[in-house]
Amino acid sequence: MSKQLTKAEEQIMQVLWDLQEASVKEVIDKLPEPKPAYNTVSTIVRILENKEFVGHKPVGRGFIYYPIIEKESYSNQSLHKLMNGYFDGSFKSMVSFFVKENKMDVSELESILNEVNKGK
Repeated sequence: MSKQLTKAEEQIMQVLWDLQEASVKEVIDKLPEPKPAYNTVSTIVRILENKEFVGHKPVGRGFIYYPIIEKESYSNQSLHKLMNGYFDGSFKSMVSFFVKENKMDVSELESILNEVNKGK
């Protein structure tokens, strides 16, 4: 998967990842104010289908949409693109940048390391 999402597409994907499946109206209900027009969201959902991020199933006279791409998979790909584009592919450089920018203290870093070690 090498396709990137626009900000609007990602916002709609976040809703679909949270809900797992939803109609256009249900997606709109979960979006922050000011709510986009129904046609706008419908168009973005169709674009997401063309990009193969979203699938649909017919329900009554409408459709229910669901994510095809898992959030974790997209997040991983996006982080790798960020790391490769801005940090010469170095995970260490990327983490160092975020640690410095966010002025993290040693206890926060130790907490992160403990979480990482739990996952091994």
